[in-house]
This record gives sequence, C-alpha cells and structure tokens, in this order.
Amino acid sequence: MNDDPSRKRLGRGLAALIGEIDRPAAAAAEQPRPAADGKVPIEFVSPNPRNPRRHFGEAELTDLSQSIREHGVVQPVVVRSSPTQQGRYEIIAGERRWRAAQRAGLIEIPVIVREVNDRTALELAIIENVQRADLNAVEEAQGYQQLIDDHGYSQADLGQVIGKSRSHVANTLRLLKLPDVIRDMLVDGSLSAGHARTLVTAQDPAGLAKRIVEEGLSVRQAEALAQMPVQAQREAKLSTPTEKDPDTLALEKLLSDVTGMKVAIAHKSGGGELRVSYRSLDQLDDLCRRLKQA
Repeated sequence: MNDDPSRKRLGRGLAALIGEIDRPAAAAAEQPRPAADGKVPIEFVSPNPRNPRRHFGEAELTDLSQSIREHGVVQPVVVRSSPTQQGRYEIIAGERRWRAAQRAGLIEIPVIVREVNDRTALELAIIENVQRADLNAVEEAQGYQQLIDDHGYSQADLGQVIGKSRSHVANTLRLLKLPDVIRDMLVDGSLSAGHARTLVTAQDPAGLAKRIVEEGLSVRQAEALAQMPVQAQREAKLSTPTEKDPDTLALEKLLSDVTGMKVAIAHKSGGGELRVSYRSLDQLDDLCRRLKQA
C-alpha cells in the first residue's frame, strides 16, 4: 500500500479538490475566497454521517448565525451529490456553517460541488477540520481510525494525507484506548490532549485524570505521576497553583461568558497573566473582530 504513488500525492490533490477552505485563517485572509458553484435550497443539503466532527459549540453557532444574518454565508459549503437521494447533496466540509445558516433562517446556501467517493469525502472532512483546529482530540482520533478501518490506511499514509507526522497520528490514536470517562473530559475541554496521552499507560487513568483536573497539574507533573504505582501516586505531594480568590474567579467567569471562551487569570508580583483558550480559528477570528470593533 505504501508503494502506491497516487497515495503519496493525496495531500496536495485533496487540498486542490477542496479549494482554499482548508487554509489557516491568516493565510486565507490574504487570498480570494473560492467562488461558489451556485446556491441550493438549504433543505436539499444534509450532513455527512461520517463527519468526524460530532460536537458544535452553542456559543459558536449563535455567534456565527448572527454574522450570517448580517453578512450572509461568506465561505461556501463543500458538498457532493447524495449517494442515496437524487437531487440532494451531502456535506463534505462546512457543516457548522450549514447549521448556523439554518438558525439564521436562510432559504438557500452557496455551495461548491465536488463529485468524490466515500473515502475522499472522509479525507476532505478530516483535513478541513484538522487544519482549522475544529476537532477535539477524540473526534480527530476517531476520524483517523475510521480511515484505517474502512479504507486500509496505515499511520504513515494518514500522516501524508493530512499533513501531520506519523508520531502525531500514532499518539492521537492512542487516546482511543482511554476509558469513556476520560474521553468525555477531553470533549468538554476539562482535560487537554497532552494530559490525556500521559494516562494511556497509567494504572488508574480515571483516578489520575480526576486529580489532574482538581489540582491543575501540568503535563510534566501528570507524566511523573503516571509512571508511579497507584499507591505512590496517592502519597505523592506535588506543588499546585495557589487557590484563587472569589473576585478572580468571578472575573474569569465574566470574561468567559462575554467571549464564549475559557479564560484564566494568574496574578503575579506587579502584574499578571490573562490566558484565553480558543477551540477553533473561527473563534479566534471572532474575538479579534470584537476587539477591533471595541
């Protein structure tokens, strides 16, 4: 399989098929957006059941739907003809835009039509979501595993197609070995992918995950604990961040509610640090737009 020359060219070939929508936001801003092939009734478009992205943030959808009401759908949705229903289309990339457009009350939506098979449609969906940082780590791992199971990819093939290293693919796939309770923590953002990777070989991954969240442990601290027997983990005392005062916690919540992002404040001597965590480049673009308007 690795000797197939066509597979080695898939990365650039798929990017050409999908147009410029998988460019990082900064690069895309410098290039003209791809023109739509036309508009179709929004009810004729259906989501892809194999889309690796399963979770769509409520705040993101609300913000995007408001933007669409004011400016329309700036970036067309990439679709293919439905393989099961004549005259209908299946989304390859852009389900979040389609969902937001429905909320905004649009009757039609601009589309780019690409006639591709199931395998290429899945590849395009994964590439677009990974490069836009729209997938959480579990969704990314499940998308990789789906390509392996359904289409016989090796980890090296996946690395070439999606533009990631083989080690990144392997480490991401390891997350699927974790218990469901830890996967849920990854999905809701309470646990990072870096922390989760340290738990794969831990004797009590769920217990250690709970401690990481409760004590705010760093990845390095989590790695050190994961290498210890369970009893030694319980007895180990690690330095943890100073407990935050109620005013700081209230300010963090206020900023999080306003931005729709996780905000952390750390006071230091003579100053401090404000950290804003975004889930996607679209969310970062939205924050930058708000700051400019302010």
